[in-house]
Amino acid sequence: METNKHTTTAATLLNSPRTREAFDTAKNNVKVYGALSAVALLTVIVVSTSGHMVNTFMWVRAVLLPVVAVLIYGMTVSASRGSRRAFERVSALAVIMPIAIIGVDLIPDVCPPWYAVIQAVCMLPIIRVVFITRGSELRAAFPKSR
Repeated sequence: METNKHTTTAATLLNSPRTREAFDTAKNNVKVYGALSAVALLTVIVVSTSGHMVNTFMWVRAVLLPVVAVLIYGMTVSASRGSRRAFERVSALAVIMPIAIIGVDLIPDVCPPWYAVIQAVCMLPIIRVVFITRGSELRAAFPKSR
């Protein structure tokens, strides 16, 4: 039986302790984001059941963001296994999401200030993922193709 192992620089870098640690940190940050998003959803539920105003925008955002967390986590796991496409998606989403979420929340009368603060707090772990995906460990593991 023939075993044909190809050892490339990228594959070696993916299995380095520093790269593993970077991916583990990114995955943990996405988990924290998911937990915070779930807390935001629970907060919207509690506020609405206590008779306070909760608009459709808040409901849609509160339901979608925990779902997005699951999807991003899956992409992060795929990236940690060597998927360049998943890595590029996680890297791009980590930049776009905080800008979009916080930017929309700053539009007057879209949502109350307490909700905007909760959403901004939810984005803090994703902002950390931005720095992780642009760090030297992961840039070396996924060099830009020309």
